[in-house]
Amino acid sequence: MSFKDMVARDVKKVYLNTKEFAENRTVRYDGNEYPDIPVVLEGPVQEKRSRLTDDHVRGLHLVTATLYCALEDVGGKVPKQGSSLEVATKEGGRFFQRYYIVASTSYMGMLQMELEAVAQ
Repeated sequence: MSFKDMVARDVKKVYLNTKEFAENRTVRYDGNEYPDIPVVLEGPVQEKRSRLTDDHVRGLHLVTATLYCALEDVGGKVPKQGSSLEVATKEGGRFFQRYYIVASTSYMGMLQMELEAVAQ
């Protein structure tokens, strides 16, 4: 077994193990729904939103999160920067949080997405 094969196996058995780190969440992207896939969602974290001089909206915060999942679990394609993605708010949940993809990378079968949303 090659090193790459061992890493691909460990993505599911170790890091995306729902008994250790991951939770099963439904993810929606590009018109497709991926029900109950194992993901690790770091965040969401609310941050103070930087406002432009002509921005008079108060009470909105920037929400950031990082999502990790297996590339094969979202159809085998790396999501595009600037597109939207929805993640169930909890395991088995029916409510979704919409995020915009700031950056996405895939390395040896593991997908990492930096996400942002604006919330009240």
